[in-house]
Amino acid sequence: MIRFRLTLADLADTTLAYSPLQETVLSLRMWSGHATRFPLLVPLFSGLRPAFERLDTELLTSLVARRRYWVPDLLTPRPTTSAPGFRTELALVRAADPDQLRRDVEATFVPLGEPVPERLTRGLAHPARLLGEIADALEAYWTTCLEPGFWPLARSVLQADVVHRARVLAERGANALLTEVSPNLSWENGLLSLVSKGPRRHPGEIPVAGRGLLLTPTCFVDGIATMIATDLPPHIVYPARGTATLTQSPPPPSPSLARLLGGPRSTLLELLAAPASTTELARRLGVSPGAISQHLSVLTSAGLTSRTRHGRLVLYRRTPLGEALATVDAPRP
Repeated sequence: MIRFRLTLADLADTTLAYSPLQETVLSLRMWSGHATRFPLLVPLFSGLRPAFERLDTELLTSLVARRRYWVPDLLTPRPTTSAPGFRTELALVRAADPDQLRRDVEATFVPLGEPVPERLTRGLAHPARLLGEIADALEAYWTTCLEPGFWPLARSVLQADVVHRARVLAERGANALLTEVSPNLSWENGLLSLVSKGPRRHPGEIPVAGRGLLLTPTCFVDGIATMIATDLPPHIVYPARGTATLTQSPPPPSPSLARLLGGPRSTLLELLAAPASTTELARRLGVSPGAISQHLSVLTSAGLTSRTRHGRLVLYRRTPLGEALATVDAPRP
């Protein structure tokens, strides 16, 4: 169990963000013996295998521990904005202290009783060179495998999650936000407790002392993870809502809703149980963004959906009226 002592100032400084570099590094779990933990993503990544196998797969897969899918913390720096760019984050890795790479690699494998992979052992004879090789390999992986197809889909899911959590925080407070992020989190009397089953030892209670709290969603954890540093906010990584939508087809609308609104608009209203962008909705329905925009304009004018801007992205969601209408066929007690 890990316990963080949070003050009111820490709660006020709670930040939500997502990270393309974090998704890049954590997605290496799909190639390192852990894909069965994310079965919904297996078909998508199977399609990426030919492109992945043209890369430095030995180096990329060596970055993930086999027993608990840990990765060196250095490779997932804390996001400095709510939606940083991949190359901005990668520049932080390139500029990192090479000696920190050695410490983080050892901390990834040694506590698990695993030997450091041979490729990393050889490279650590020249840690600065190895750090550059890792950064180059991650950039090639991003450019070849993730940026063209996967990232636009994943970004929509992560952005929608961040918008949803921010709304929960604004409307229902920090307690609702923290306890709904994961069943492995609990909040009571100023203590945020995380269930941790790993071999690493942590002090019984960690005072955050004005450093705030950072929460980032990801498609590549099946529990919850945290990174702890004495001079930085605690960083909690949790499963994003809606990851299943990356590969699943939308369900058919309810018959009564389809009769009222028509098939396309009723399907859109049901999909908007979670916030989504025009591009994401168009992808899921296999139609053009322009067609989606026309239907959303009608639904918004009727008061059934609303728009929220998150940076350069506009997300749509159901209003309370839309929520009531979309659940009209739900069984009642």
